[in-house]
Amino acid sequence: MRDDKNISARFEKAYSGAVFDTLRELGEPDCILPHEIKPIRQDMKMAGPVFTVRGHLEEGLDPHETLLRWTEFLSRAPSGHVVACQPNDHTIAHMGELSAETLQLRGVKGFVADGGSRDTGFVLKIGFPVFCRYLTPRDVVGTWVPDEFEGPITIGSVTIESGDFIFADIDGVIRIPSRLVEAVIDRVEDVMGTENLVRKAILEGEDPQQAYLNFGRF
Repeated sequence: MRDDKNISARFEKAYSGAVFDTLRELGEPDCILPHEIKPIRQDMKMAGPVFTVRGHLEEGLDPHETLLRWTEFLSRAPSGHVVACQPNDHTIAHMGELSAETLQLRGVKGFVADGGSRDTGFVLKIGFPVFCRYLTPRDVVGTWVPDEFEGPITIGSVTIESGDFIFADIDGVIRIPSRLVEAVIDRVEDVMGTENLVRKAILEGEDPQQAYLNFGRF
C-alpha cells in the first residue's frame, strides 16, 4: 500500500524543475497546469494526493443552498490531500478566509483552482497554500456550487484523477499520475543528488561541459 504521508514529505523537499524533468524522462511531459495558475505568495509549496472538485456558476441560486453545498465540500476534503478544483468559472473566488482556515485545521495541504481566491491577507497570514488564476472579493454565495467530488477534472490540457499527486511551487503546478508516484519521487531524489554533485564540481572549478559529461545531467 502506498504511504502517501511519507511520499508527500519527500516531495516537499523537492522542486518543480526536478519533478518535471523526471516526468518528461518517464514519458509524461504533458503534466503542467496552465502557467497562469500561481501561488498567492512566492514561497508557497504543496505536495500530496489529490481530492478533486468540479462545480459550476449559476446566477440566482439560493444563498442558503450554495453555502450548504460549499460546507459539504469542506467537510469531505480529506486530511493529507491537496484540493484541485475545476470551477468552470473565471469570475468569482473559490477560496477564502474561513474556508482556508477550516481546510488547514482539518489537515488539508493546499488548494489549487482554475479560478480565483479572496481574503488574501488573511490566507497569507495563516500560510495556507493557495494556487489560483486571479484574486477577487466576489464569493460563491448565490452563484456557485460544487457538483462532483473525486471525479476526473481537466485544467488546461491536464486531466487530474483521484489517486494522482499534485506538486506545486513558485514555478508551477504539476500532476503526477497515480501509477508513477513512487517511481517519480525515487527518481527525483536521485536527480537532486546528482545535481548537487554537478554543482559541487563546478564550484570547485570543473568546466561545466566536463561536469555534464561526467554526471550526465545539468
